[in-house]
Amino acid sequence: MTRFALTVVRHGETRFNKEKIIQGQGIDEPLSETGFKQAAAAGMFLNNVKFTHVFSSDLMRTKQTVHGILEKSKVCKDLTVKYDSRLRERKYGVAEGRALSELRAMAKAAGEECPMFTPPGGETLDQVKMRGKDFFDILCQLILQEAGQNEQFSQGAPSNCLETSLAEIFPLGKPCASESNADSGAPGLAASVLVVSHGAYMKSLFNYFLTDLKCSLPSTLNKCEFMSVSPNTGISLFIVNFENGREVKPTIQCVCMYLQDHLNGGTETR
Repeated sequence: MTRFALTVVRHGETRFNKEKIIQGQGIDEPLSETGFKQAAAAGMFLNNVKFTHVFSSDLMRTKQTVHGILEKSKVCKDLTVKYDSRLRERKYGVAEGRALSELRAMAKAAGEECPMFTPPGGETLDQVKMRGKDFFDILCQLILQEAGQNEQFSQGAPSNCLETSLAEIFPLGKPCASESNADSGAPGLAASVLVVSHGAYMKSLFNYFLTDLKCSLPSTLNKCEFMSVSPNTGISLFIVNFENGREVKPTIQCVCMYLQDHLNGGTETR
């Protein structure tokens, strides 16, 4: 079995987030003052987590957020960020730069509802889902290939170190804790991946995890909460498991969703 951790963070707040204006891909707005503070707070919260890979959307708000997170890291400040257009926000076509209320009015006029409605020039939900699936498939192939080339990951210190750093701040519980691996037969983590992306994109990716890959949820989380939109710099953690030698889909465990402990209730996050 090969296991890796996937930490997904939404970008910090922008001025348009606060004003409820659709950004999508065409409006490349920077973080607001609040957004920079949120990114720094997320970085402080994650500063002892040992990430092995970092991916981000190539839009400005995610670039600034991932930079803010890594800037506070004690263990992976110099890790190279791989910017990937497949992690971009959903494309909203003619609705980009317009108020969310206008998008809802467009949907109503078309006899549809958000988010199922696709504005002219925008992406359908299925297209966004396929982008997310493509990124996740490539990520899994990368981790499996590297795990095969570096067998030491599954035998000792490096993998336990990755898991221990996560367990310090996330509710991993006994099934995933490194000290229980010897009892359960599960190996340590082969990798710990950080991804910084966008609200609608993350919702689509997590829907893929839940409906297609049958992601297991914490007992404290219901499906409606799982399918809501992440607040700015909300942090979600998943453990991805692959059975060696089998051409099957991975099993995914959701450890937590949209964690906001780093914000301490002090900022507006929507």
